[in-house]
Order: sequence, then structure tokens, then C-alpha cells
Amino acid sequence: MGVNAERLRRSDLAAPVHGVRVAAGGDDFESFVEALSLVMRPDQFFSHTTAARLWGAPLPLAVQREQTVHVSTSGTGPRMRRARVHGHRLSASGVIEVAGRWLSTPEDTWAQCVPLLGTRALVAVGDHFVGRSDLTTTMADLFGAIVPGSRSAVAARTAVDLVRVGSESAMETWFRLAIVDAGFPEPELNVEVRDPDGRLLGRVDMAWPDHRIAFEYDGDHHRERDAFHHDQRRDNGFTVNDWIAIHATSADAHRPAVVFERLRQAFEQRLATVRRFAA
Repeated sequence: MGVNAERLRRSDLAAPVHGVRVAAGGDDFESFVEALSLVMRPDQFFSHTTAARLWGAPLPLAVQREQTVHVSTSGTGPRMRRARVHGHRLSASGVIEVAGRWLSTPEDTWAQCVPLLGTRALVAVGDHFVGRSDLTTTMADLFGAIVPGSRSAVAARTAVDLVRVGSESAMETWFRLAIVDAGFPEPELNVEVRDPDGRLLGRVDMAWPDHRIAFEYDGDHHRERDAFHHDQRRDNGFTVNDWIAIHATSADAHRPAVVFERLRQAFEQRLATVRRFAA
């Protein structure tokens, strides 16, 4: 391209991959993936947790910090052997081009992650894929991507049975699974709460409409002024319409006993009301 060797050796350039130069600095993962995509053969593509990350799926922090990039070769071609690359050979995998990069399809990406992630992390990735409006991935697609008889087939079936449409973040998935594990009924997701006249009071992450109990995970964006004011107005509407709203934050994920006790008290209050009217 007419760039001489002296220019290529200057400190404002970096060589993340042999034969490729990029501007020094910036996001290391993005720079490496971009450079690697330039030297990949037509039968190679990003896969496993690397593809999941490029699809925007929520992954555990330890996985996000990994320096290794997964690249798979389809068919019988040689695996990629480069520094920081974990090469695989896959006999069959759906591949799609996204923003100039070749990735495993969402369902195959999910299946490839089964040996690398725990059950709850797999469910969060599955929730992400089936919940994205710009994708057509379904739970049936995830199930169909499981390789029968493989060592990870049982773990994959366990996880896919827990995937639901409606969880909008990894923490919402975590709390949903933890709530069920704690013995509570499985909640409905993304429930619209309305007053007796049908006016919308708000939408909640999880709810048990028959009991008029809502459960909300408040991420960091709820600290912003507009979000805070919106939450206050909405919860006021819930209160006057006899809804109980239980709120949880990321701190409750480490010690969920307190928030689960509040949820237990909410159910007990509802059951006490039912018993009172029955008497």
C-alpha cells in the first residue's frame, strides 16, 4: 500500500497481529479482533465466548477480561495458530457476517459456550439472544443447536429449559433464577401494571399479577435524576392501587437474604388478606 518500513516502525502504531498495523492505544480487545479479522481465511470465523461478546451478550467479568480470542475453522482446514488465539475446528456451524466480521450464529454461539460457562451465565446469554428484537433466535433454535450425545448436552438442556423471553439484563436473569431457587413461584416478565380503569401505571421487570406483587432490579441508570423521578411516580401509583413493589440492587446479589425476606413478607401479606376475606 506504499507505506515504507520506517513508517511502520513508529511508536504511534501497534502490531496486534503479525502483518497488521493499527493506531496505538484504544480498546485492546476491539483492536485485536479488528486486526485479526483482516488475516482470517474465508473458512474461519469468531466463535464461542468471543462471538458472544461481539453479539453483545452479557458475560461474567472474568470472561470479559480474557485476552484469548476464539477463532474456529469450518470443515477440514487447519486451525488458526497465532498468539492470543484459541483455534478450533468445527465440522458444522452456522456463520453470519456482522459489521464486516464473520461470527457464529447466535444459537451456535450459545451452544459453543456451554462448556465454558456456568448454568446461570448460559441462561443469561440465552435470554439475551431470544430477547433481542433485531434477532429471530428462539428457544427452539437454542435447543436445536445442542449436539446430541455430546459431553455438554445435559448441561445445555438444563440451561435452555431455564431461558425465558423478557429478561433484559444478566442481573434480571440472576434474580429470576435465584427467586425460583429460593422457593418462590416463577414470576412473569416485563409485566404492564394497570389501574382498575385500565390506565398504565408502569412496566416492571418481574411480577406475580394475581398477588399484585412486583419485583424490580434497579441498575445504575436508576440513580439518574429522570429515572429516579419516574420510579417514584410509578411506585406511588402502585401503592394507591394496592401493589407491593420490592426493589433490589447489585448489592443484593451478594447477600440476597434481606430482599428475599421482604419478598416472603409480601407473599405472606397477600395470603393473610386472602385468609381474612375467606373467613
